[in-house]
Amino acid sequence: MANNFWLALAISSLAAIVTSLGIYTIRNFLAWGQRNATYFMCFAAGVLISASFLHIVPKSFAMNPSAPVFLLAGYFGLHLFDRFVTAFVCQKEPEKAEYGIGLVPMIGIGLHSFIDGFVYSIAFTVSIFTGFLATAGLVLHEFPEGIITYLLLLKGGVRERKALLLAFLAAALTTPMGMLVSYPLVNRIDRSMLGALLALSAGTLIYVGATHLLPKAEQEPKKYSLVALGGGILVAIIIVLSKGHG
Repeated sequence: MANNFWLALAISSLAAIVTSLGIYTIRNFLAWGQRNATYFMCFAAGVLISASFLHIVPKSFAMNPSAPVFLLAGYFGLHLFDRFVTAFVCQKEPEKAEYGIGLVPMIGIGLHSFIDGFVYSIAFTVSIFTGFLATAGLVLHEFPEGIITYLLLLKGGVRERKALLLAFLAAALTTPMGMLVSYPLVNRIDRSMLGALLALSAGTLIYVGATHLLPKAEQEPKKYSLVALGGGILVAIIIVLSKGHG
């Protein structure tokens, strides 16, 4: 049991490191990143939306008959937060008019990364082999998540240093935090509860991809944006297949 704990912590920390590498890479090639931000948004939208519809939503529906309610709650919950930011932050402080562009995806990705930590805990509690199989696909999407979180915070008007810190806290640190919070409670997190959490997570990711990333990408059309979107969909399919083998 102790070995499983340290393995789960190590893998969830690896996921955080991969996300941090994405943030570090884009920060050190910022001019290139900003020139190609549309491509990153299309790629991230492809990953988030496709992974949600192809894997997270069906899995959650199979685990909890009330999952559609949580899916809807995740989607509209983030929408309400978006409206709150727009009405009470952006309008009252014009210099922060674009804050929602970065903050809303940050919340959605942060919640998803936190629940990823739950998955690490549960998988390694079942067995070491199951843990490695179940988490192989998770690490694949961490790198682009770090990149897009940081870039969107910058586009939302957040200063570089603050964007770096927020992206690290939301996209990277939340995964080992989710693992540490959930591991002592893992015997109480039954199939139904995990299904509800996954559905909630899927709702937020679909909102981020469909209402934030794709519309922003369409406002700044780029020649190969469809290729980037297709690349994101392909990565999502690889993640789904790798999880399916687990």
